Amino acid sequence: MATHPIRLILTDFDGTLVDTRRANARAYIATLAEAGIRIDEETYLARYFGMRCNEFLTAMGIGDAAEREWLRLRKIALYPSFFDSLRLNEPLWNFCRSFRAQGGRVWIVSTGSRANIDHVIRHLGLEGGFDGILSGLEIERPKPAPDCFLEAMRREGCTPRETVIFEDSAVGLAAAEASGAAYFKVEM
Repeated sequence: MATHPIRLILTDFDGTLVDTRRANARAYIATLAEAGIRIDEETYLARYFGMRCNEFLTAMGIGDAAEREWLRLRKIALYPSFFDSLRLNEPLWNFCRSFRAQGGRVWIVSTGSRANIDHVIRHLGLEGGFDGILSGLEIERPKPAPDCFLEAMRREGCTPRETVIFEDSAVGLAAAEASGAAYFKVEM
């Protein structure tokens, strides 16, 4: 039986590589409060964390696309003011760094916005630690569809058998499984 060396690690960002739960919740709470909409942290984390921004704002009853876009941009602007609650998954980060040092490739594959990911990467000093980033709006069908993982593999010229995925959410794990790659559930 032929073996296939692992050449590619794909890691989700929010809740997997970095614990951004509180920062995201607090940024959304502040953003929505400016629009006169109340939500508490517990409700956001239990029902909405990991959802694409547009889907979340629609679920919150904001039907107007222009208002959703304004709120999305406002959330991105407020997000860094809550970075005091970010926590890097040190074991996973160290594993990815070691894997890259040995010639492997590491990508972030997230439904989150690229601007939010970039803000956190800069804040935590992780620049240059990844070979690619695939974010939410770059893929038409979000997780649980496997499209984001399959696209990252395609860009790297790797097969699912040469790939390992790290995920935390139910939709992310479903996407990882559907991709055909090996995957690990991360709990922070």
